[in-house]
Amino acid sequence: MDAKGKIDQLRAELNLHNHKYYALNAPEISDKEFDMMMKELEKLEAEHPEYADPLSPTQRVGSDLSKGFEHVVHARPMMSLANTYSIGEVDEWFARVKKALDGEEFSITGEMKFDGTSISITYKNGRMVRAVTRGDGTQGDDVTANVKTIRSIPLQLLPGDWPEEFEIRGEILMPWEVFEKLNAERSYNEEPLFANPRNAASGTLKTQDPREVARRHLDARFYYLLADKLPSDSHFVNMTIAEQWGFKVSKAMARLHSIEDVEKYIAYWDEHRKELPVATDGLVFKVDSLRQQLNLGYTAKSPRWAVAFKFNPERACTPLRFVSFETGRMGIVTPVANLEPVQLSGTIVKRASLHNDDIMQELDIHEGDSLYVEKAGEIIPQITGVDKSLRPEGSKKVEFVKNCPVCGTPLTRIFGDAAWCCPNKYGCRPQITGRIEHFCARRMMNIDGIGEETAELLYAIGLVATIGQLYDLTEDKLMGVGRIGEKTAARIMAGIEDSKKVPFERVLYALSIPNVGETTAKRLARAARSMERLQGMSLEELAAIPDIGPIIAKNIYDFLREPVNAGNILRLKEAGVTMEVPEESLAPQGDALAGKSIVISGTFAHHSRDEYKDIIMREGGKNVGSISKKTSFVLAGENMGPAKLEKCQALGIPIISEDEFLEMIKSKS
Repeated sequence: MDAKGKIDQLRAELNLHNHKYYALNAPEISDKEFDMMMKELEKLEAEHPEYADPLSPTQRVGSDLSKGFEHVVHARPMMSLANTYSIGEVDEWFARVKKALDGEEFSITGEMKFDGTSISITYKNGRMVRAVTRGDGTQGDDVTANVKTIRSIPLQLLPGDWPEEFEIRGEILMPWEVFEKLNAERSYNEEPLFANPRNAASGTLKTQDPREVARRHLDARFYYLLADKLPSDSHFVNMTIAEQWGFKVSKAMARLHSIEDVEKYIAYWDEHRKELPVATDGLVFKVDSLRQQLNLGYTAKSPRWAVAFKFNPERACTPLRFVSFETGRMGIVTPVANLEPVQLSGTIVKRASLHNDDIMQELDIHEGDSLYVEKAGEIIPQITGVDKSLRPEGSKKVEFVKNCPVCGTPLTRIFGDAAWCCPNKYGCRPQITGRIEHFCARRMMNIDGIGEETAELLYAIGLVATIGQLYDLTEDKLMGVGRIGEKTAARIMAGIEDSKKVPFERVLYALSIPNVGETTAKRLARAARSMERLQGMSLEELAAIPDIGPIIAKNIYDFLREPVNAGNILRLKEAGVTMEVPEESLAPQGDALAGKSIVISGTFAHHSRDEYKDIIMREGGKNVGSISKKTSFVLAGENMGPAKLEKCQALGIPIISEDEFLEMIKSKS
């Protein structure tokens, strides 16, 4: 077999096994066999670039940053569905359909209403061409590069009699398991948590780096097929056939022939949806016949032939065992309700954060209370109330602790915040071990082998009390500590050695400077360029860095002058950790904005404000915070401030839209 034939064969086999693994959950070969086939294909494609194909299975991982999302007009508008909240309202819809069809027999297709972000994908000759978000229903964002990374969505259809061109619609989803891991990671990094899988899926799909999209393991379910010529007049049959082509279609889809069938379907899934691996927030009912759908038509906002039924939020009442108070890495003490275990949305809930003292007081929680816990489509359990009728007589109100539950230091209230904090930053165990664990984490210094348990252990035996002491470790010192054996010790030491090459911005993020997250650390690194320069900056200089401001500036200033932190930084320098930004990375990568001073105002669709600031610097421009005669132009998104608009008009400063800005860069690159 020639190279072209072998490449085609491997692509077909890998597509088939990919479908069986990700869509059917029924793999036929081992991961190792799959990987070996993938490596063989990668090798052949490298040797024969003339046979390159952007839809090859080897291209699933995504590559460079996207330039932004193109707006695409939907060939057929993506309308929203009318919502119902009771079986009675569904009955009324059914009666309206029956009346409109003038007694003609009809059946209904019942489906899950998956709680994700809507997508429309076009295929031509069995190959994915374009994936577009719902947007405003008329037009959406082209997210094809990101959708290609979702392994349960076929790039090349399985053999079948598919139309030459068609559109299929569905929901991009983040499974509960993936969502929990992502939020655990974000919590650890003290980043804002996603409220629910829908927000996480939507945010991920709009991420500018397809590699990050691939890392988050999104999934999909498809629910509607559109084309000039479809296999059947039956929506149910069309989706069954689409499943044979390689699409992931919900097993919950069912044909219903009467209102009694519809009511039974609602009753069944109101209970069993908790067992599903992805989030749902209701059911959808559609007239099955496409001909009848056409005759029923649309209102101004939604089709008459379909309706959504929304489930009530999942709620349970369970006894409170006790409230614990837990000190985190930054010293903030969080109250946590420890509950009698209760099942919600497919998971067992034993604990729920009460967030802070103010919320505790508002809920008025007493010892032995029975608390209402809700998820309402969210994985993070929330305490929403107390059943005071079940309150034990004479029970005492739960009061927030006055002292740190670990070190006993009196707590202080953070100014302007509801949080209480332990000020004993350098003598409180969970703060010390939390900083060590944070420093070693993947997105910081990436020292493999030192997680929460190992950090606690190294501190307990006196080996590591500060992050600087990590660089005093040796394999001999690690051997025999807890479960650390020869291989683990070698892995930790290799990670410590590799950490010396981590970019300066990640070193800053790893230090646990209050209010300095990943984005702020990047900004600090670029502004200061070196640790020596950063340590020498005044409060005024720090506050002048874009998006820093006086409060964060004071946190940075104080942190760098604390003797413990200064000692850690000195030890990191001595160990050879990167303490400056390489000159070549500071140099502009383009000159489209050379010499221009640009103000950013408003909200944007294609990139975040921070991303636009990075683009401006990359293209040789300068970000400025306020408008003056020296301002070249204002990059304006939605909701530009009226004061800035007025000043632009007074000074004659040009206002450039987001699309004009991107075109400006593109035309000069």
